[in-house]
Formats: sequence, structure tokens, C-alpha cells
Amino acid sequence: MSSVTAPPGTAPPAARAARPLWRRARRVLMFVLSMALIAAVWEGYKAVGPQNGGDVLGWKILPRAKDSIMPHISDIYSRFGDPINRASDETVLSVVLKGVWFSFRLVLAGFAMGLVAGVLLAVLMTRLRVAERAILPYLVISQTVPLIALAPLVATWGGKVEIAGWEWPRWLTASVLGAFLTFFPIAVGTLRGLQSPHPSALELMDSLASPWHRTLFKLRFPAAVPYLVPALKLGAAGAVIGVVVSEISTGLRGGIGRLVTEFGQKATSDPAIVYTAVIGASVLGLAMACLVALADALFMRNRPKETEA
Repeated sequence: MSSVTAPPGTAPPAARAARPLWRRARRVLMFVLSMALIAAVWEGYKAVGPQNGGDVLGWKILPRAKDSIMPHISDIYSRFGDPINRASDETVLSVVLKGVWFSFRLVLAGFAMGLVAGVLLAVLMTRLRVAERAILPYLVISQTVPLIALAPLVATWGGKVEIAGWEWPRWLTASVLGAFLTFFPIAVGTLRGLQSPHPSALELMDSLASPWHRTLFKLRFPAAVPYLVPALKLGAAGAVIGVVVSEISTGLRGGIGRLVTEFGQKATSDPAIVYTAVIGASVLGLAMACLVALADALFMRNRPKETEA
């Protein structure tokens, strides 16, 4: 019997199947190594850094390395298992996870609103060039508005909204501000992707008398996927920032942003607890990054891969 051999320059099927697994393992390993490097740099600076800060070329830029400012990594993580206060048996970890879960739902709502708004704006600007010239400059200008100043205004405006007995909930302000930072990168990335098909492909669709909506879904959107995925990553990060900042600005209780403020007030007597809220906010960002990574794998699973030597 004759055996089938792989063409010259191509890897065996078993090797090709093992490549995705190795890539995932390498990413996890790099993440673990980066976290270990950050911890080593932190502890190394605590060991050799100036206790009260230091100057470089006359500029006081070196942070203070004393325990009240930079607690040990072990102290921060051990604080997660301590009670939140003497009158409660609830641990710091439990409180932080509740805050992360509360904010995560607001981020999802804001991300969804920003995604819909961004895609619809991109479709409109693709369909009408006059809309692109009229809308795109204002989209850029909108991102220059300070979010910390915009949050109280949105909360005030929303508090006056009442439609058929429905009243504006306080949490919706945080989600709207998350959507405010989400829709811009998604709109710009989707617009670029929808305009990316080659003119010859568009001419072919026109020669077949294809309606515009069919060209949109059969040609433009598939071509926009490589542009949309990076835009989703930026939008997810913007949603997290918008929600956390709005929670701090409006005083919305229950989320990780509020915990950052509350724990920050204890920085003098309990510096380690401040970093537990910061770690919680980082976990929130990682959760959204994982969600976008799943979307990336879903969108790109049927796209051809680049040929590897």
C-alpha cells in the first residue's frame, strides 16, 4: 500500500493540530511569567528603593517604598482572607467579588449598547458618504469630553427621565458612560472594515444586481471582521473604564469603582486593602478581555490562516 505524504514545505497533520494548543499554552505561560516579573520588580524595589521617595536629575519621581505606601505582595493577598471589618464575618475577597460581578453586568450592558450604536453608525456612514463627512468629526470630538465631568451630568439628566411609569435607574448612568467610550472605536473600526472590500468585488456584486443590504451582509461584513475584532478589544477596555469612573464620580454603590473609593479612604491605616480593590478592577478588565477573545475565536474560526513556513 502506498502512503500519502505531505507536500514539501508543509507540516504533518499532527504537528498542525498541535500548533493551536501550543499557542494557547504559550500565552498562558507568558501571562504567568509577566505577573511573576511584576511581583519581582515590586518586591525588588521595596528592598532597594528609598523609603521616602527619591530624586532623579532634580525631579522627585521615585515612589516611596515604605510599607504604608507599598505593602508586600504577600500582605495584599493575605488581606483577601480577612474579615471586611470587626462587626462582619464577610471576607474582603467576598466583597471584592461582589463588586466585580456588579460592575461586570454594567459593563456588559454598556458594551452591548456601544456595540449596537457603533455598528449602526458605521453602516450609516458606509451607505451615505455625506453622513460620514457630517458625523465622523463629531465622533472624534466626543471623545475629548472629560468623562469624570460628564458622569454627574448624565446622572442628573437621567434622573429627570420618566416614560410611561418607567424611571431611569441609577446604574444605567454607568452603563451609558461605558457605552460612550465603547461606540467610538467600534464605529471607526467597523467603518474601515466595511470600506475595505476591493473595488472589483463591489463591482461584481453590482453587476449581479445585488441589493445593497445583500452586499453589506455577504461581502462588507465578512471583510470587516479583521477590523472589528481589534475594535471590540478597545471597546471592551473603554466600557470597563467608563463604568468604573462613573461609579466613582456618581457614588454608585455595589460596584468595584465604589470599593476603590471606600478602600482608598483606609489607605493610611490599612494600605493593603486598597490594592485588593485595584486587583478586583483588573480582574474585571481581564474578564472582558476573555469575552472578546472568545468572540475573536468565534468570528475567525472559518477564516483562512496565513501559510506558515
